[in-house]
Amino acid sequence: MRGKRTLYIDQYNRHIYARTVAELRKKAGGGRVSKMYTEKVKGPHAGKVFHTGYVVGKRWFAAFAPVEIEQ
Repeated sequence: MRGKRTLYIDQYNRHIYARTVAELRKKAGGGRVSKMYTEKVKGPHAGKVFHTGYVVGKRWFAAFAPVEIEQ
C-alpha cells in the first residue's frame, strides 16, 4: 500500500486519501499507528489472516486500492 494513492475509510464512514502511513496519521489527527488484520471465514482463503488497513489512535481505517480493468 506504500506509495500508491489509497482510499482509507474509518468506522464512521469518513474518507481519507493518503499515499503513506505517515500522511494517513497526519490527516487522521495523529496517534499511535498499528496494522489492522482480518481473518477470512469463508471461501478458498478461509482461516487465513490478511492485512486490511491501519488503526490510528482510536480510529480504524480499511484500505482500498484503485484497480484498473481493461475493457
